[in-house]
Amino acid sequence: MTYIVDSNFFIEAHRVTYPLDVMPAYWTRIADLAKQGKIISIDKVKAELDKHDDELKAWCNNVLPDNFFFNSTTCIEAYRQTVRWAVSKSDQYRPDALAVFLAAERADAWIVAYALQNNMTVVTQEVSAPDSKKNIKLPDACIAMEVPSLNTIGMLRAIGATI
Repeated sequence: MTYIVDSNFFIEAHRVTYPLDVMPAYWTRIADLAKQGKIISIDKVKAELDKHDDELKAWCNNVLPDNFFFNSTTCIEAYRQTVRWAVSKSDQYRPDALAVFLAAERADAWIVAYALQNNMTVVTQEVSAPDSKKNIKLPDACIAMEVPSLNTIGMLRAIGATI
């Protein structure tokens, strides 16, 4: 199984749970998983990470393998399916929630599509909120598209990774 990681996989780990300067063993393990091809991501995630000129951006650019961030446009048909699902939920989600989820430069819908097309599991720190009207949470989109999703610890357990 290959796992596709969301932006918040990196951002929350760096800013909250496993800061680079405090938990270097965590980041070494993540780099190893990336080099082994067990975790990957997409170009949209890289763009979101590159918005912040910080230590995390530098780590991603200097440590992750060159082939870690895949081209999201290779899954355009799966992206269309994801868009159709989101639009079909316009009675539940507010227009601004749909606009954010479907914004072409945002990663979430593309991550679901890439996972759908390539039989992957999405890794995100987002928590399902099926009754939400103001946000489409990545786990809820995954459930709708029948794409498995886990949080970081769930993924590490599934892989059998320890730090």
